[in-house]
Amino acid sequence: MASKKYDLVIKGGRVIDPALGFGKDADLFIKDGKIVKIEKETATTRKDLKSLDENQVVDASGKIVVPGLVDIHVHLREPGREGAETVETGCQAAAAGGFTSICCMPNTSPCIDNQETVKFVQDRATNALARVFVVGAITKELAGKELAEIGDLVKAGAVAVSDDGYYLQNPDIMRRALQYTRMFDIPLMQHAEDRFLCDGGVMNESFQSSRLGLEGSPAVGEEIAVLRDIALCRITGARLHIQHVSARGAVEAIRKAKAEGINVTAEVTPHHMTLTDVEIGKTFDTNLRVNPPIRTESDREAVIEGLVDGTIDCIASDHAPHPEEVKDCEFDKAAPGMIGLETSLGLVKTFLIDKGFLSWADAVRKMSYNPARILNLEGGTLTEGSIADITIIDPDKKWTVRREKFRSRSRNSPFVGWRLSGQVYRTVLGGRVVFEQ
Repeated sequence: MASKKYDLVIKGGRVIDPALGFGKDADLFIKDGKIVKIEKETATTRKDLKSLDENQVVDASGKIVVPGLVDIHVHLREPGREGAETVETGCQAAAAGGFTSICCMPNTSPCIDNQETVKFVQDRATNALARVFVVGAITKELAGKELAEIGDLVKAGAVAVSDDGYYLQNPDIMRRALQYTRMFDIPLMQHAEDRFLCDGGVMNESFQSSRLGLEGSPAVGEEIAVLRDIALCRITGARLHIQHVSARGAVEAIRKAKAEGINVTAEVTPHHMTLTDVEIGKTFDTNLRVNPPIRTESDREAVIEGLVDGTIDCIASDHAPHPEEVKDCEFDKAAPGMIGLETSLGLVKTFLIDKGFLSWADAVRKMSYNPARILNLEGGTLTEGSIADITIIDPDKKWTVRREKFRSRSRNSPFVGWRLSGQVYRTVLGGRVVFEQ
């Protein structure tokens, strides 16, 4: 019996791909994990469709078909904190959120500062529901004192380095790290919070922190860190990526650096573009405790402005799972972080697209094409011959965030109960449907 011409066909959807510069009604034809063509249905393709089994055709009528989403800032917790998340459960959450590729941060236990730990994560991800790319540590044990063997990390497959969770305070070590990353053409991803200014802060330093009697972390601590690193980026010519930008001053500094031609990119999280510190005093929900903290309305508006004008390149979840026991306590004792893989798309649709800040093409650029480009990853496009990593979205589907529905092993989300618009319909990884709503 002759083999089928296609393994999977996604038919009838609105295909949006910023890399190709179009949004059009078309069918996607997939064979051997690759996209072989994109075109309107013809008499020939209708004949081909008849030869396929029912489960080899996805009817995407009324849906949006986009390149698989890419999240470049995820904490998978494994090795060492499997009670919060594992590579397997984190990838299940990713698939449910429409993400086909995720980049895991190195602050595990032990941390990812050597080839063996990189390989451990890669092995754990072999049969996972999303592609996992490893970000190695800048310094040994994330201690900020001695550079990790960056060349060895890259050789093992690390796509970037970061001491996420900690700011690399020593400028000399930071300069040398940038010089090394330039040699290997990878970005250095920086958690920009000056330790001397921000240490001990549990929320944004503002009127709200004074009113609530909680120690504040000032926005200027982020701004100063970004300004220093931009200066070091300028003299080294390296690639600097600023993680989870949250402060107006940081957005303005990045905007000026880009205008100067400095090789800096940046990301913002959905929680920094939807929440402000006013929310903390309403419920003292410990899921609102994050680093950097959610800030003022002015800061929230600034990060959205940065997304709109291109200052901020990516939307990344900073998915940070925690078991219930480290969040079920006083606000200032709670571990920082919230999960985000499964709510990111709905928040972007509800608060950016529906409000007219971004088009669907803009959002896909921030959540797929740009992240893939920054880290030199496969994906981020639906061009013929590219990997068949695809997200199909029901654009106006209303849904409520339910705690019991999370695929993540943790439940620490402040968005539980929120009514959102835009839901993942199917997630396709390498031509295989790995999630369906």
